[in-house]
Amino acid sequence: MPQLNNSNNTLRASLNLCQSVAELSGLATLLILIAVNVYAVPACENHNPNRNAYFGDLHVHTAISADAVGYDVTIRPDEAYRYAFGGIANLPSVTGEVMRQFQNPRPLDFMAVTDHAEQMGEVVVCQDSSSEGYNSEYCKVMRNSAGTNPWIMIKGIVSPFARHDKEVCGKDGQRCKVGQTKVWQETQQAAENWNSECKHTAFVAYEYSSFRLGSNLHRNVIFRNDKVPTAPVSHIEAPHDYQLWQWLASDCLDADNGCDVLAIPHNMNISNGRMFSLNYPGAWTRNAKAKMATLRMRVEPIIEVMQHKGDSECRNGLPGVQGGVDELCNFEKMEDTIFTNKDGERNVGECYEGPASHWVPHLGPSCLSRQSYARTALIEGLRQEKEIGVNPFKFGLSASTDTHNAIGGTVDEDNFPGHIGKADANVLTRISTRKGKTGGISTNPGGLIGVWAEENTRDAIFDAMQRREVFGTSGPRIKVRFYGGWEFDETLCSNSDHLAIADTHGVPMGQDLPSSSSAAPSFLVQAQADPGGFDVAPGTHLQKVQVIKGWIGDEGDHHQKVYDVAGNADNSAHVNFDTCEPIGTGHRSLCAVWQDPEFDASKRAVYYVRAVENPSCRYSQHDCISLPEDQRPASCNNGLFAKSIQERAWSSPIWYTP
Repeated sequence: MPQLNNSNNTLRASLNLCQSVAELSGLATLLILIAVNVYAVPACENHNPNRNAYFGDLHVHTAISADAVGYDVTIRPDEAYRYAFGGIANLPSVTGEVMRQFQNPRPLDFMAVTDHAEQMGEVVVCQDSSSEGYNSEYCKVMRNSAGTNPWIMIKGIVSPFARHDKEVCGKDGQRCKVGQTKVWQETQQAAENWNSECKHTAFVAYEYSSFRLGSNLHRNVIFRNDKVPTAPVSHIEAPHDYQLWQWLASDCLDADNGCDVLAIPHNMNISNGRMFSLNYPGAWTRNAKAKMATLRMRVEPIIEVMQHKGDSECRNGLPGVQGGVDELCNFEKMEDTIFTNKDGERNVGECYEGPASHWVPHLGPSCLSRQSYARTALIEGLRQEKEIGVNPFKFGLSASTDTHNAIGGTVDEDNFPGHIGKADANVLTRISTRKGKTGGISTNPGGLIGVWAEENTRDAIFDAMQRREVFGTSGPRIKVRFYGGWEFDETLCSNSDHLAIADTHGVPMGQDLPSSSSAAPSFLVQAQADPGGFDVAPGTHLQKVQVIKGWIGDEGDHHQKVYDVAGNADNSAHVNFDTCEPIGTGHRSLCAVWQDPEFDASKRAVYYVRAVENPSCRYSQHDCISLPEDQRPASCNNGLFAKSIQERAWSSPIWYTP
């Protein structure tokens, strides 16, 4: 008999069909249909009930995105999937004359092309010389500056009343509607062309790119299968994030047509506290707020904690946060360049988060808030659950690249070709310093999303994301697992069946601890270093694994504590900056059973894992030492970004509720 396929869709369909027939024909027919519908679908050859780790990139832009066009990026969705699964990409050079060929060093297990919905139609018009809108001022700016000109942005995505350009689209907007339909169909077809069950998975997706009033509120919208709306909804049609949730619910989740979807917020680090805002426009009562929070969690089960424009896990010095300095929170803080003016002075204050704060304009990211970082948002969610009965920030942690070169998964620090076309196509452009602005040395190669799924199929991977059994990495393929329970034996790591035992007697990352009268929960924490492969050398050794705990204190402040639970934080590992050779010892794998020594059964708490590598060279240091010493720019020693980094992986959390 073929193996059991555990996809939720298959089980749901089987149970619904069985229920209908059972009412007509009795138990015998029911049993037959269970056998036919559940067991007749063979699982993948490497199907694993304890789940395999698969790595992907769910944030990839191609030549359909307006902000890739002016950087001479020509790769379309089909070519992007080809590259992701082992192909070659033709990347623009600084001069724009000779293309660079870049071979994917390490194929992904799954990927999604996520082009911006806001200007899909305009891109088609602006690249078609026969179109009436081709010679519009808007199109000239787009072709020459990748849509980053302020005039383009105000009309496109910054304004709270964003709209399509009439000169480009026509008074009735028809030219852009036709163009959007064309490229949306191209996006869907490319995903179908490259989706190969059990081998590699391609999702239909797009990016909702609201930069409303200067605050980043972007989401990547990922569909489970080929049942998708006829057109993607953008910031223009849905100016507020809650309107996006409502549209995805009405036109997909509740449409009863097989459509399933989730949205992944990213770059909360440059959102001025609005990505995890506590204000719900129009929702004034407790019940109204709870309803909105429930909708949010239905649509957004995971967030992107790391990408090309920085790390959004945590930040030191945030107001109302107790627990001391976490040095690892200084990792890839791109926003620091925005907060630093051309004279090197830092100017940033706290965000206003009172009534009507969603109408306060910003000239880009300009203030600091606890609601701009994942850790403090997770802690705030505990308070919200107590106040309104729903935790609006019960999300899993993932990562991706945000490449605008259409090269998903290109994250190696020692072989980074850039992510924004001709703008960072050589060493000098990649390590340039732009105080007060993003780009150059302030950005990084980005990260990857990891999932624990039974097999490499759309259903299995999508199910893992919905149940939040996901993790993010800053690039390396570190595997991290995290289980919580009340009866884990301290010798569990030495048991060959430890994963099955943890599954049986506990919950995996992304879930809630069950109720118990035990003194304190215990956690199984496991991490494996990047093993390398596909002609790629094994990754850097692991230094340590940590558990991060968050809770709300009696005085109402956010409390955090970082526990080292495995490895050695004082192993003296370091890097030779002249050669980028790592020095010191570490671990290929780490495992521990850890019990919270300060557990208070009366307080809500959230826990997640951070697995950390030994220090290694940042991509900018690799680029710097590739130049003769007398040709290295000042940015090679400017100190704003370290020469070495500690790559890492973050698990999704586990929650405790009294």
